[in-house]
Amino acid sequence: SSIQIEPLNTSSLMNDKKIEYLVEGISKDIIAYLMEDNGMNLTDAISVFHNSETFAKLCDPNTGLYIESSAYVYEILKTELRFGKITLE
Repeated sequence: SSIQIEPLNTSSLMNDKKIEYLVEGISKDIIAYLMEDNGMNLTDAISVFHNSETFAKLCDPNTGLYIESSAYVYEILKTELRFGKITLE
């Protein structure tokens, strides 16, 4: 009997709960970075991040941004805040 090897289905590996968990972890870090780097209070930091295009992209599983490091996502946010939009330089 031959062994059938199924191709990896990444969507089944990364279910909604796992993605949500990763997004929450990155969000927590970024909010902390905003508070630390810009002297924002918690409410302002949450508001800035949650209203950003970067956060929208992080929450979209199709971008794959949720598997990147918090620092990488923060760099994208800083660029967005500086230029008013996401620019990939």
